[in-house]
Amino acid sequence: MTQPPKGARRSYGVKAAPYGFLLPAAVLFALFFALPIGYAVWLSFHKVEIKGLGLGKGARSEVWAGLENYASALTDSEFLASALRVLGYGAIVVPVMLGLALLFALLLDSERVRGRSFARLAIFLPYAVPGVIAAVLWGFLYLPDVSPFHYLLEKAGLPQPDLMDGGPLYLAMSNIAVWGGTGFNMIVIYTALRALPAEVYEAAKLDGCSELQIALRIKIPMVVPSLVLTFFFSIIATLQVFNEPMTLKPLTNGIPSTWSPLMKVYNDAFTGGNIHAASATAVVLALATFALSFALLRISNRRTTQGASR
Repeated sequence: MTQPPKGARRSYGVKAAPYGFLLPAAVLFALFFALPIGYAVWLSFHKVEIKGLGLGKGARSEVWAGLENYASALTDSEFLASALRVLGYGAIVVPVMLGLALLFALLLDSERVRGRSFARLAIFLPYAVPGVIAAVLWGFLYLPDVSPFHYLLEKAGLPQPDLMDGGPLYLAMSNIAVWGGTGFNMIVIYTALRALPAEVYEAAKLDGCSELQIALRIKIPMVVPSLVLTFFFSIIATLQVFNEPMTLKPLTNGIPSTWSPLMKVYNDAFTGGNIHAASATAVVLALATFALSFALLRISNRRTTQGASR
């Protein structure tokens, strides 16, 4: 039997090396991401059929349900109400968080700022705090009995708003998300600002542009791709909000167990025991997130193309 040339074996080994490095990541992706998603989709097309009283062997069986679980999810009033609540929550969080992130990034990129490293770390630090811990900390600051803010307002004779019920609850919950997420988005935008060529700023200064004009006419238009990226991240995080309402729920009666779509999924799966309906709701939420992100991306690309053609 003839052996292949040594050069051929060496060439084959070099070509196969990248696949060998990618194999562990591919296996982990399949086991902990693709496989659970596939199993959730499979569960969403099935349901449990109960015969008789549901007692004894074979009384409960898993049967094909088709689109029944999806029809129930799309017509569930609790799911639709939770989606509307999240939309209202996102209408507050996304513009405020991205506006503050852009403002902080522009300020840190200014030549006149002092203590840039400390300020950057201080703004980013809340992002390093886990969401559950942040919700617990803010929750106790909101409670009238233990909050130092309510104590100071009481001593000053000022009204003490209840931030854990009604309309103020949206502001209280949005504050937690803004406090925790502004730092991450600021770093993304600030990194894009630092990557811009210095010659552009120098030319603008020679033309007599002020710092404000440079920020409005040069910096912001040139970091639009980073703003779009952070906007997509914020939209996805908003639709998947879970930690804040779930953590604050034991502290108030103003948060129902189905306040957000993910809380509805959790409640159906682990409280109601209907994992098939929960899987269908989760798939609907994932498809809605994908469709919204895809539509916004198409709109953004279309505007970018039209702007470049002009």
